[in-house]
Amino acid sequence: MASSSKSHAVLSFPIVILILLSTPLAFAQCEAESMHGCHDKAEATKLKLIAIGSILVASMIGVCSPLLSRVVPAIRPERNLFMVVKAFASGVILATGYMHVLPDSFNDLMSDCLPENPWKKFPFTTFVAMLSALLTLMVDSFAMSMYKKRSAKALVADNGGMLENGNGQVENFGHGHGHGHALGNVVEDDKEAQLLRHRVIAQVLELGIVVHSVVIGLAIGASDNPCTIRPLIAAICFHQMFEGMGLGGCILQAEYRDRAKFVMAFFFATTTPFGIVLGIGLSSVYSETSPTALIVVGLLNACSAGLLNYMAMVDLLAAEFMGLKLQANMKLQAWAYIAVLLGAGIMALMAKWA
Repeated sequence: MASSSKSHAVLSFPIVILILLSTPLAFAQCEAESMHGCHDKAEATKLKLIAIGSILVASMIGVCSPLLSRVVPAIRPERNLFMVVKAFASGVILATGYMHVLPDSFNDLMSDCLPENPWKKFPFTTFVAMLSALLTLMVDSFAMSMYKKRSAKALVADNGGMLENGNGQVENFGHGHGHGHALGNVVEDDKEAQLLRHRVIAQVLELGIVVHSVVIGLAIGASDNPCTIRPLIAAICFHQMFEGMGLGGCILQAEYRDRAKFVMAFFFATTTPFGIVLGIGLSSVYSETSPTALIVVGLLNACSAGLLNYMAMVDLLAAEFMGLKLQANMKLQAWAYIAVLLGAGIMALMAKWA
């Protein structure tokens, strides 16, 4: 499933590029585009190179930190510190969706460069974000349902007399000597279901982050405005580091093999630099104010915002705060709430500059 998610994301990049280039430049360029402000191609190029290196390093530090739990036992999933750090990272992801990605989509799809009908007659941003959140829920639900059906059939096959009733409880229709063995299978089945849950979360979360990362990287690479790029570097380094920590924590809990962990970490860390390089290559033909670019980028941002908001609230925050560990420890729960508010607050504050 992980490889299919990645392949879909990779295949979507050329499609987006083809759409962006499908409109001739003479018609795609928005007449309202202004060239005022600081435009310095040489300075912008230096900042782009700095952005590629710094964002790559920040992303690798963030996503790899939880994966080094063997070296640093304090950040293992069973430790309290891991819960607090993950809560902080979840707050960053939540604020990224609400305070950065969603407003960007509104700005793109409500731009004066687009015709009033239909783009200003209907709230496409919130509509697409809503559909994206529902689609994410469907992926979560169907993945778990398919797994539970397979595991239920395997349980019946292994234990003959042990069947699940309509409430998901196990009933014994056979001999009593199989009871202990069946309960052991149920416990093991619960562990496997939780493991699958963590893997679905890790894959879907990475896909949502990757979509936004490519879009923002493309915008930086195509821009010749140092005044825009400079604050973006700091903001992106910050949220890539802590988004990486949140994603790295999910990857760690998913218990992937080392190779899969490396692939997912590498894919996350290189996506934004790849977007910047792509933007530099397309800077001569790509205009961020062209109607086609505004529509494609705006819709992608809306889709990413819905996914990130759902993942942050449901799969990260609600799952942890309603889980046994935080429910049983009020002090740890309070620290986790402080971490969430701190992460979301800092990321929200950065929306003032980038």
